[in-house]
Amino acid sequence: MAAPDYIDRIQKAASLLMKANCAVAFTGAGISTPSGIPDFRSARTGLWKRYDAMESASIASFLHHPERFYNWLQPLAKDIVQAQPNPAHLALARLEAAGKLAGVVTQNIDNLHHLAGSKTIFEIHGHLRESVCVECRHTSSDADQLARFALEDEIPRCKLCGSRMKPAVVLFGEPLPEETVQQALSLLSQADLVLVAGSSLVVAPASYFPMEAIERGASLVIVNLEETPLDPRADVLIRMDVAEALPAITREVLGGSKKDG
Repeated sequence: MAAPDYIDRIQKAASLLMKANCAVAFTGAGISTPSGIPDFRSARTGLWKRYDAMESASIASFLHHPERFYNWLQPLAKDIVQAQPNPAHLALARLEAAGKLAGVVTQNIDNLHHLAGSKTIFEIHGHLRESVCVECRHTSSDADQLARFALEDEIPRCKLCGSRMKPAVVLFGEPLPEETVQQALSLLSQADLVLVAGSSLVVAPASYFPMEAIERGASLVIVNLEETPLDPRADVLIRMDVAEALPAITREVLGGSKKDG
């Protein structure tokens, strides 16, 4: 149960959301850890504590040693295939459906915002719903491809030329998807409140995105278990599990019992 201090903070965050004309959520790996997907940087369980990022998930490594990437991706893909949206994802979808949230800008590639029912989503690090051939650039959107790879170790190959396919995610050394970035920045340029949920705000350039709104005077609510570089700028700072805090904020904004999430 939330301590009285956090109840006050939840109520203040809800009040800011209710007053906002254009609230935008910015989410990171921490919103999906309650769904069983490991994050990348936490002290004990982060993926980069167990793997070398540049060896496992850089475009240079993929092009020269694709097996390293697939070996790294497979257990994560299995987690993603089996994961379901948690109360934090569902809370953001409820806020959007009620007209209290303009959209979600996410660093995540796990599709859980889509599964939760959010409609306006900008995935600035890409996603796993498609893959692209690195040779002929053929794009595949085979819905079962990820599951076959995750559960049966079937490495995706191009149906046209037979080369290995690269998931439509941003690897180290690659630029962010330009069209998605422009759409996300356009939304944030209109925001008068940014709700950061489950992001450490240390992964550049994605970490700069909330600043688009904050520098224009938008309010900032941060829900994250660990410190972030923007904590001193936050109007409300809530150090709680997002799967607990976001439903609590949503209930304050929309009304409803605890079981409504």
